[in-house]
Amino acid sequence: MNEHPCFERGDFDDALPAPGLYPSTIRTARYRLSRGGHRMLLVVHTLDGVVAPHDQIADYFTLEGVSPRGLATARRRLRRLYQACGLSPAPGEPIEPADLFGARLVVEIADDLYNDERRLKVIGYRHADQPPF
Repeated sequence: MNEHPCFERGDFDDALPAPGLYPSTIRTARYRLSRGGHRMLLVVHTLDGVVAPHDQIADYFTLEGVSPRGLATARRRLRRLYQACGLSPAPGEPIEPADLFGARLVVEIADDLYNDERRLKVIGYRHADQPPF
């Protein structure tokens, strides 16, 4: 046995998964603060059939401190996520991150450019049992 751990071939594979539809499980859902100190919901999806470290994708929902249009967009996306998880949120009902934990669904991911680097972002949701688009 080698005395010192060595780098492996997989350590150098930086290829992100292709954009498309992926079955996933919500691994984490919790409130966080944005850099500006505003409350947001962080949801981490674990994608089926994708190898680490690219098997997890973060999805953020800013819940305060943005424009009215930005807030409405985030809340609509969040409602769609809840529905894809088989939940039926209603007006006045609290947003409970724990309700999302462990949910199975299908996410649509697309390319995004952030600080001149390619990354992936979640752009859509559907229930795991729903037929393809």
